[in-house]
Amino acid sequence: MVLLADLKLETEYRCQTDLDLFKAAACEGLVTQAAVGRHLRVVELPAHTAPAIAVCLCEDDYPGWLPVAVLKELQMVAHPYVAPTWTGAAIAAQIPNVIRFTQDAMAQDNTYLWGGAVGPNFDCSGLVQTAFAASGIRLPRDSYQQEDFVEAIALSELQVGDLLFFGQGDRPNHVALYLGDGRYIHSSGRDQGRNGIGIDSITDLEDPISRIYYQQLRGAGRVCDSYQPQGKPVASREASEPGNR
Repeated sequence: MVLLADLKLETEYRCQTDLDLFKAAACEGLVTQAAVGRHLRVVELPAHTAPAIAVCLCEDDYPGWLPVAVLKELQMVAHPYVAPTWTGAAIAAQIPNVIRFTQDAMAQDNTYLWGGAVGPNFDCSGLVQTAFAASGIRLPRDSYQQEDFVEAIALSELQVGDLLFFGQGDRPNHVALYLGDGRYIHSSGRDQGRNGIGIDSITDLEDPISRIYYQQLRGAGRVCDSYQPQGKPVASREASEPGNR
């Protein structure tokens, strides 16, 4: 159990339960979630009357604000987080498990949740990140960060377990996991015709949801590495931009 007065700058703590992180100190707007066992560090010491503290998740360098009320759910760690190293071949061997995670998540009652990363409710990149993390493979948090991280491939080179990216701007605002035979699994919002995890296609476009997403398909990438933290917070999307995950 950690008290506000005991906080130490740049010290790592372990989440003893699933925790919500927010966009700003007022704790409005979920930005991501930290599953039990994840490490975070304090990046700014707050005033004693502050409602939240600025933290950074160690595994993906993702920033957020943690309510002071949940400090009791943190435990100081004796050893800092050490990122795992993976080869492309080892990652490829885990793809069946990654896919199984997403299918098991789809089988549960779920809805799309902006910032959702622990389940049963996920956003698109939260589902992808958590599915790989369940096999020990770390990815960046947001879809545009994931696009930058993976090895870009042509759509003609798609293999099971590759990531598909969607969006009409300069960055993707949606990501999905490729299942083969033109199908992909993803968590998508109500504004695109779905509200949760489902399977759509880039080849069979009779379904209106598949057509909507196909019109936004921008590319694909292959996970060949596990993310190595840089030791400083990354820039995150604004929580006021629904779907940009």
